[in-house]
Amino acid sequence: MRFAPGRLIVHRNVRRGRIGWARTGRVVSDDERGLLLYVARDSPVANEVTAAGLGLRAVPFAEWATSSYRLALGRWNGPALLKFLPVGEAHSVWWFSDAAGRFSHWYVNLEEPGVRWDDGDLAGVDMVDQDLDVVIRPDRTWEWKDEEEFAERLAFPADYWVADEAAVRAEGKRVIARAEAGEFPFDGTWCDFVPPPGWDVPGALPPGWDRPPAR
Repeated sequence: MRFAPGRLIVHRNVRRGRIGWARTGRVVSDDERGLLLYVARDSPVANEVTAAGLGLRAVPFAEWATSSYRLALGRWNGPALLKFLPVGEAHSVWWFSDAAGRFSHWYVNLEEPGVRWDDGDLAGVDMVDQDLDVVIRPDRTWEWKDEEEFAERLAFPADYWVADEAAVRAEGKRVIARAEAGEFPFDGTWCDFVPPPGWDVPGALPPGWDRPPAR
């Protein structure tokens, strides 16, 4: 299954069969290397919150695991970014920009390989975010991100969606080695990306964005 350039799709994180977050993105390219998405600033999004409106990071995981949930609509308030989902690999790579639109760093999001779906009017990719991440600077120095949250959640195996800590860390180390060597996609590719004219920001999440997860 390939998605045509320019198509609006939904990138979703799934937590134990529930939608954790959903973001709209436009397809830049989709080929044998993987899927490249562009997420514009102010793009419509949805995020899972507790009945009190608190996100995952706002409460201890023990409390989160016993909460009831709803999906809160909002907007992507970070800078515009690119997301690259390489074929068959357990991570994605995000290109972040500064306020002036210049490339600032890569963000390696460790996640289960995405599952694609296409309902005709709307398509998307569902994955399971494994929470531990890696920040890689332009000079290829790096650091782990969210290690404390990762460790806290691993202490609740009956409720957490990550089962194999070693596999997650091993994937991170493989990507780090690639970055240190300056290999694709850490070789400058897409660091100067500019979206084509006419790629507007949708006013709302498209109908069907909350369809049952494909995983």
